Amino acid sequence: MSLGFRQSDILEIARREGKVTVDGLAEQFGVTVQTIRRDLSELADAGHISRVHGGAILSSGTTNLGYEDRRALHEAAKEAIAARCAEQIPDGAALFLSIGTSTEAVARALSGHRGLLVVTNNMNVAHILAGHARAEVIVTGGTLRPHDGGLTGGLTNAAIRQFRFDIAVIGCSALDPGGDLLDFDHQEVEAGQTILAHARRSFLVADHSKFSRAAPVRIASLRDIDRFFTDLPPPAPLPRLCAQWRTEIVTAGSEEAPAGPAS
Repeated sequence: MSLGFRQSDILEIARREGKVTVDGLAEQFGVTVQTIRRDLSELADAGHISRVHGGAILSSGTTNLGYEDRRALHEAAKEAIAARCAEQIPDGAALFLSIGTSTEAVARALSGHRGLLVVTNNMNVAHILAGHARAEVIVTGGTLRPHDGGLTGGLTNAAIRQFRFDIAVIGCSALDPGGDLLDFDHQEVEAGQTILAHARRSFLVADHSKFSRAAPVRIASLRDIDRFFTDLPPPAPLPRLCAQWRTEIVTAGSEEAPAGPAS
């Protein structure tokens, strides 16, 4: 299912507030209650929400959104985050770009860089960088996830272990209040943990929607991340925790001082 703009906004409200009402959404968007009921029914049929009397609630955090839906959500925020992240990647660096729509945005933002070595388990990243004459691109191999172009499994992890990256750029599906990075696929999580173990520095790219989402599998903690690129200031207690852990928060479009120095 490809989400319309209003449905994407409804889903974001549901993530933020946990519940939406038909009457409240109709007033907010200036449409009829019948239109909102149709939007909610389509979102429920796609598994994004669960219908309840008078509205809907957010579905269980055990399955991810479809790839096309994720790619369409918060595109401007992801581009701004990617631009800030790319600014911190020097020419000639050895990088890993992981699975995810945010890391794909970083790949697009690297078009002006020279002399990069980019290793990835994301076929979409490889495709984006294929026309970049100034970057060498290595694909890890592994079991292909056809819905999003991700590569996971033992072959993927074995390939990652052959390298030592200057910087690893990863994403996550959710970020809980205690600073844990979460995802849905245990094999993707295992690849992410291997990536972090073989990187001198680690960057997380995640927009504000990840602050209110849930996912079942833990990748790592923000204490394991050097720089966290996002579009809005994270909610408490994350800024305090990042300051304690010396994890720098870089807010796209903000001139505010970071929460803590880079490790």
